[in-house]
Amino acid sequence: MNALDSTLPPAELPGARHTRATLAIFRLLEKMSHGSLEIRLPAGGVTCFGNGAPLAVLEVRDSAFFDAVLARGDIGFAESYLDGDWDSPDLARLLTVLADNRDALARAVYGNAFHLVAARIRHLLNANTRSGSRRNIMAHYDLGNDFYRRWLDPTMSYSAALYSSDGERSMASAQLAKYRRILRSIGARPGDRILEIGCGWGGFAETAAREAGAEVHGVTLSPSQLAWAEERLRVAGLDGQVQLELRDYRDLSGEYDHIVSIEMFEAVGERWWSTYFGQLSRLLKPEGRALIQTITIRDDLFARYRRGTDFIQQYVFPGGMLPSPAVFARSAQRSGLAVRDAFAFGPDYARTLAGWLAAFDTVWPEISRQGFDESFRRLWRFYLAYCEAGFRSGCTDVYQFELMHD
Repeated sequence: MNALDSTLPPAELPGARHTRATLAIFRLLEKMSHGSLEIRLPAGGVTCFGNGAPLAVLEVRDSAFFDAVLARGDIGFAESYLDGDWDSPDLARLLTVLADNRDALARAVYGNAFHLVAARIRHLLNANTRSGSRRNIMAHYDLGNDFYRRWLDPTMSYSAALYSSDGERSMASAQLAKYRRILRSIGARPGDRILEIGCGWGGFAETAAREAGAEVHGVTLSPSQLAWAEERLRVAGLDGQVQLELRDYRDLSGEYDHIVSIEMFEAVGERWWSTYFGQLSRLLKPEGRALIQTITIRDDLFARYRRGTDFIQQYVFPGGMLPSPAVFARSAQRSGLAVRDAFAFGPDYARTLAGWLAAFDTVWPEISRQGFDESFRRLWRFYLAYCEAGFRSGCTDVYQFELMHD
């Protein structure tokens, strides 16, 4: 069914009250070839696009939504959700259907040139200089440990869990499976010195010290994460094996048997990729292994993604930048590091994100009592669903890259 076959009342028929933006969006949606979309309009009309499963539903509450999307692309789409101009009974499904039709909806995804340039400038102003990195990390991670504790699993892991084919595995078990795979990949042995760049709340450090007998040096830019991780390791009796500190990875020196970095690379920023890999090369012993877990964007999408900025960069991770798998490998190669193994598990990240969103929704009444408002709730719901859709559609993936000196 296309827009002209819909059940619009007379006041909502194309050519009646619709703005040019509405009609332009409708024309783009008529090109959908994957799944179908039902749009419920403010005056009660319903129009459908595409054909077949899955069916996604978009409930427009204010027609300003169409102008926002046409002008600002996916950022305008997100902002209009934050403003309450639209909603969906299944946000992740809606975003997945739209991502699956990315090529047909290119104009709606990217917006017009003026707004693209403005968004790009805002992104560049969030550059990850030393002071900028600390500011950008604190903007996301220092919302309070209690906020994250309420919806993350007991390991306090804020990265993709590894479910594999185990449909019954809990998230906590899947997070430990991820850490154990990393330890196997680098061949960690008792007494090995492991550097963890971006140690978070200490989940990997605890596992490496307890299960592999390793000595871990972890660095972070988040004071609240550091405080939590240090207390966690003290209670576990592992603080003698693990040293954690508030420090920029660019200021590190010494040599390590292995280096691990779990979903920190996304926050480095393209301008500093060469610095990051240069540090890995200098800090890693000649026969050592590094394991970098990072989210990636599809190789064929990277060039256009690189020229612009998206919702995540604007609202969630200021200064962030995803590599593509090929770009990651080339960047490492320039510093004398070769990718020895690349393990992708994007579907597991989609499942992780779905679990986080469900948990977030469940505990929202508790979170709201911490002073977070409805706009904050919508921001985080959109962020988690947006990321889930990226992995379900294959636009993004998550890899564990094993690196060694070339």
